[in-house]
Amino acid sequence: MSTRTTETTDATTEAPQAEPAAEIVTDHDRGIHGYHHQKDEHLKRLRRIEGQIRGLQRMVDEDVYCIDILTQVSASTKALQSFALQLLEEHLRHCVADAAVKGGDEIDAKVEEATKAIARLLRT
Repeated sequence: MSTRTTETTDATTEAPQAEPAAEIVTDHDRGIHGYHHQKDEHLKRLRRIEGQIRGLQRMVDEDVYCIDILTQVSASTKALQSFALQLLEEHLRHCVADAAVKGGDEIDAKVEEATKAIARLLRT
């Protein structure tokens, strides 16, 4: 008859240690802003608005009828507001979204910043 001995090892299994969270690096950290991918389009649009403003100067210089000038002012204002709205959308999609990925205080700061920008736009 053979006697079988069982040897047990007293190994404590440790829970795997969580690796420290890697710092999230976003486009914003690299200096790339939300409008970066449409920069050429934005510059083209701003040049067009600049042309409208120069047209206003010319209209005043040429003594054009006031209502015609006001109509052009309205068109120029609308063009700037449209540009601002596009820029705001890109800011929300890019800069605020990047802050949301990072979390912490940064998201609160970006939301507050965007809220203040919207308030300024509404006052105009």
